[in-house]
Amino acid sequence: MKTIAALVAVVILLLHGGVLAQSARPTLVMISIDGLRPDYVTAADAHGLKIPNLRRFLREGAFADGVAGVIPTVTYPSHTTLITGVWPAKHGILANTTFDPLGTNQGGWYWYAEDIKVPTLWDAARQAGMTTASIQWPASVGARVTWNIPEVWRANTDEDAKLLRALATAGLLPELEQELGPYPRGQEIEDDERRGTYATRLLEKKRPQLLTLHLLALDHVEHETGPLSRESFAVLERQDTVVGKLRDAADRIAPGNAYVAIVSDHGFVKIETRFNPFPAFRDAGLITLNGRGAVTDWKAMPWTAGGSAAIVLKDPADRATLAEVRALLDKLAADPANGIDRVLDADALHARGGFPIGSFLIGSKPGWFVGSGYTGGVITKTNRSGTHGHLPDLPELRAAFFVVGPRVPAGRSLGLVDMRDIAPTLAQRLGLSLPSADGKPLLP
Repeated sequence: MKTIAALVAVVILLLHGGVLAQSARPTLVMISIDGLRPDYVTAADAHGLKIPNLRRFLREGAFADGVAGVIPTVTYPSHTTLITGVWPAKHGILANTTFDPLGTNQGGWYWYAEDIKVPTLWDAARQAGMTTASIQWPASVGARVTWNIPEVWRANTDEDAKLLRALATAGLLPELEQELGPYPRGQEIEDDERRGTYATRLLEKKRPQLLTLHLLALDHVEHETGPLSRESFAVLERQDTVVGKLRDAADRIAPGNAYVAIVSDHGFVKIETRFNPFPAFRDAGLITLNGRGAVTDWKAMPWTAGGSAAIVLKDPADRATLAEVRALLDKLAADPANGIDRVLDADALHARGGFPIGSFLIGSKPGWFVGSGYTGGVITKTNRSGTHGHLPDLPELRAAFFVVGPRVPAGRSLGLVDMRDIAPTLAQRLGLSLPSADGKPLLP
């Protein structure tokens, strides 16, 4: 009997130790506020912004004065750099939409995690025996995440809800929808607030050690009304409440051992003019159309990404076409009306980790963006007020990074940082290894 009692005691001790070890692990909540410029928080008083929860990060944690992003400064490649610590050419998510010169992919985006060529924070956590959760993160369909609600759409109809249920972790959406109502699929602030409620409940019910959440509404309204607009500030003030609730939940679940990081993918610039290079490429015989205006053949094709466009050659070794494209781009760049800031050649572009199949990159000035379409003029006015995708050198395109948690120095400015440094910094806080990252931890 004494032997049995001793064995039982050992088993209880081991189980109790396992629970303690699990609870002692840190928890990280990583919230992406799409389109958040750092000055919205660091200069909140100057903008008249009421964002008490985000302002706490300045007092209680470390923050970047700005984050130098990737080429192109758009959502999907940036978010993948945020969780891998490498540039797009290395991680494989090269833009929002895939390169599709003949239009056969029907506007498809880089939705699928299998296109990511390097380990992610989710992978590192999984290898360390941690559980993970993700809501609406770009390029997360099929990701090895314990509880995953990916970002994906196709027809933008109610049928997309079925697609999302099929691609999310089995049973997760029905379980949460029964309690919280239908999962939101839009980009309005009310949708972000619902996603915040989903994230909070997921933290409470599943207790993941790593949760990633993507909030969309600020980016959506900045496109419509421009950066620094009254409407964008109103959205951010409501997102601030979402941040506060999630931080409170993290602190309840992992008292004294919770990290909360606020990140963004890019800043924003005002735009007034649309520069469309496609008619110029068509007129130069670099793109061939049929009578219905569909592409039948091409020698060089722009791949647009907001404020920039890569130029891809069908045959990169075709020196004659390369020279022809270079001459065309020089001519376009020489006209101030086109708003071209600079043209990068392949070596300069690839050295900065962007568009590995591109032979050139057109970078626009603030006020312009690169459009598409084979009809109409090269220059038109736009009804949109803001965008991104310009070269990350522009200060307005800098992204944001704020982090609080144990052993994070309070009130520490990190200066201007490289976006590749964020994933290894957060991995270090969780005690994870991310050796494939090119960035370095920003904190001791």
